[in-house]
Formats: sequence, C-alpha cells, structure tokens
Amino acid sequence: MRYSIVIPVYNRPDEADELLDSLTKQTVKDFEVVVVEDGSTIPCKDVVEKYTDVLNINYLTKKNGGPGPARNYGVENSKGEYVLILDSDCIIPEGYIAAIEQELSTNPCDAFGGPDAAHESFTNVQKAISYSMTSFFTTGGIRGGKKKGALDKFYPRSFNMGMRRSVYLKLHGFSKMRFGEDIDFSYRIVEGGYSCRLFPEAWVYHKRRTDFSKFFKQVFNSGIARINLEKRHPGTMKLVHMLPMVFTLGVILLFLGAVALRQYDYWTNTVTGVALPNGHFIAAYSLCLWPIVLYSLLILIDSTIKNRNLFIGFLSVEAAFVQLMGYGFGFLKAWWLRCVQGKDEFTAFEKNFYD
Repeated sequence: MRYSIVIPVYNRPDEADELLDSLTKQTVKDFEVVVVEDGSTIPCKDVVEKYTDVLNINYLTKKNGGPGPARNYGVENSKGEYVLILDSDCIIPEGYIAAIEQELSTNPCDAFGGPDAAHESFTNVQKAISYSMTSFFTTGGIRGGKKKGALDKFYPRSFNMGMRRSVYLKLHGFSKMRFGEDIDFSYRIVEGGYSCRLFPEAWVYHKRRTDFSKFFKQVFNSGIARINLEKRHPGTMKLVHMLPMVFTLGVILLFLGAVALRQYDYWTNTVTGVALPNGHFIAAYSLCLWPIVLYSLLILIDSTIKNRNLFIGFLSVEAAFVQLMGYGFGFLKAWWLRCVQGKDEFTAFEKNFYD
C-alpha cells in the first residue's frame, strides 16, 4: 500500500461525506482511508458505509481525546508507506494524490505538506476567511504558503500533511496539545533531521470556520499556541510571528490616539474656549485613523480582485482584523501568563490540552 489517508472526525458527518466523495475521484487509486471517530455524539458510520464499495476504507472509533491522539490511533492501524493527514472539513481535488506522487518521484523527502484554497461551494464568509488565512497581506507569508515570498520556513499543517509512516511512528506522532499540535510535530520532524518540503500542487479546499465568532476563537487559541510552542522549542519564534501582536497593539494605540485628540479638542473648546484650528484637528485625527483605513482598502481591493466579488472583499476586511487581532490577543494573554507570571502550559491553559 502506497498511501494511508487518516481522517479524524468529531460530529461532522456531512463534511466527512463531502471529503470521502472527493476521494473517490482521485486519479491515483493506490491508497486506503482510515476514518477515526473521536468520541462523536453524531457519528459518521452510516456515511462511511456508503463508500465501502468504492474506497478501501477502515472505520475506527475511540473515546474523545482530540485530533492529535485520533490521528495517532489511525496511523497505528494503517498500512501505507506514506501517511496523509487530512482534516474532515477539507475537499480534495482529483489530482491531489497524483501531485504528491509526482513530487515524491522527482524529489523524495521524509515529510511534506500543501496549501489550501476556497471551493466555489463555500459561503462568502468561508471564502473571506480562506482569503485572510492565505493572503500575504495577513499571515500567508508568515505561514510559509509558497516556495518564494514566504516570511518563514515552511512547516506542514495538519489539514494537509504527509510523511513516511516510519518517521511518524519514530517520532510518536502528535502530542496532546489541543492547539498548535501540528506545528509542534513539524518542529520535531525538522529537529529530528528529516527533510520537509512544500508540495505547491498538492492543495486542498479547506472550509475552516463558518462564522467570525468561531474564527476568532480559533485564531485566539493559535496565538496562545505560539507562546507554548516557543517554550517547547526555544528559538523557533521569529520576528514575523509577532506581527499580529504588533498589529493588534498598533490598532489599539491608533484608536486611543484618535479618541484622545477628540477629547482634547472638546476640552479646549468647552473649557478654555480655544480649539484647534479645524484643518489642524482633522489632519491630526486622520493621522491616527488613516493607517487603518489604508490597510482596509488594501485588503478590500486585493480580495475583491482575487474573489471577483466586492461583498467578499468587504467581508475579507473583517476577516483580516478578526484573524490578526484574535491571534494578537491570544499571543498577549499567553505571554503574560507564561512569560511574566511564569506558569507552565498546563496550569496556564488547562482547557488547551486533552486528558
């Protein structure tokens, strides 16, 4: 068996259905599918059974323990030379495995990963979130999404990740971290001396979150994970990882500056009777807000062009601020608890780990 595709599932039978359906259309057929039901209250067993005649599929169940342990359980019960890890909210283009096979045939490596894109069936909010998560103007460069132009070295993410099965087992797979477990694993792959590459043509459609409140929670926890990862792997935090935190503080300071100028103008006008000249006040007030306005216009124009939809462009502005500031707030909270107060990762963030 060449490939084992391992998919952890938790209460997502509809998404699992879409993913399995897309796997039936692969041009390369030498693979098995291992679906791990991670303690779901809404199981996908009936969905899996629909594909037993068209896919080499194995359905496993376990007590809820999080995606990392579920992936590990799936790999332990797999047979392929290479393990491909996919999230259940992905849809796979028909040439996905063929692209991986091409890369491995021409330039073999121990571990690899691919980028993601928005599918035409995604909602406008999902497309906006997808834009925000892949754009160079937000964190696309930070995440190393391209061979050239990335701001950091590429590390595979668990929504689209692959490696030799022997490497996976030797490194004992994913840890029990609830967030950032994929980067932790990627760091251990590199630290172990194994080769790791981006396969740019092995991309997937990744749905991510369906609304901005869930998206904020996701990126907030990613910000927390960044500090935890630095504690586990000292020296891995780069300047670019701090950009969302800098952005967050910058937006807050700019708004506070605008409010302060407004209050100062009001005070001088009502108390002293001497207000700033109108033109000077507008210039000073604008100085605080224009960086935010210009950044928003940049996102609006770029997303509108790429998505060919003005409404998605406006939603992308919101998505960008949710992503960067959500991550920034999580980063700052973790920095305060772990670096200032000196708490360990389990006592500081007990809910971010599975038992």
